[in-house]
Amino acid sequence: MSREALSSVAKESALRHSNRDVRDSRLAEIEAIYRLRYPAFLRVASAIAGKDELGEDAVQDGFAGAVRSRTRFRGGPLEPWLWTAVVNAARTVRRKPVTLRRDDDDEYSHTTSHAPAEASELRRAIANLPERQRLVLFLHYFADLDYRTIADVVGIRPGTVGATLTAARGALHRALTEEETCTR
Repeated sequence: MSREALSSVAKESALRHSNRDVRDSRLAEIEAIYRLRYPAFLRVASAIAGKDELGEDAVQDGFAGAVRSRTRFRGGPLEPWLWTAVVNAARTVRRKPVTLRRDDDDEYSHTTSHAPAEASELRRAIANLPERQRLVLFLHYFADLDYRTIADVVGIRPGTVGATLTAARGALHRALTEEETCTR
């Protein structure tokens, strides 16, 4: 074999090893994020899917897909990419519009200290929000993500995240105020 051919083979081998190292380190990073943030991923996925069981499936599907397609990750922060995978999986497993349950093991029952009737009104008001407002609300309050990360996940600008949160809060306030006025 000529010197140039050997050099070419060595470069290809080094590139293969380099790609494998990147895949392995990315896999380790995906696993670390999964272990650290699983409860937040589960809260958001369950809220989107409407049921805890579907949320669990969505988190598993989202991460499994991310592991399979990790070589296509284009760089930058990995966590927003993983959030996108989980959110998309939750949207896929959801068979019908979000209906927020009221049973004792409901994901929302422990997130509020209000009386059961008020919690039910809040769940209903959240379910009636447009999907983007609901998603931004879940990512902000259930996952504690910053505006930049939410923007990356949802595919909007960070300023739009703030405006969307403001609109969601306003809609919730109006819905809850109307409900309160009607019950008096």
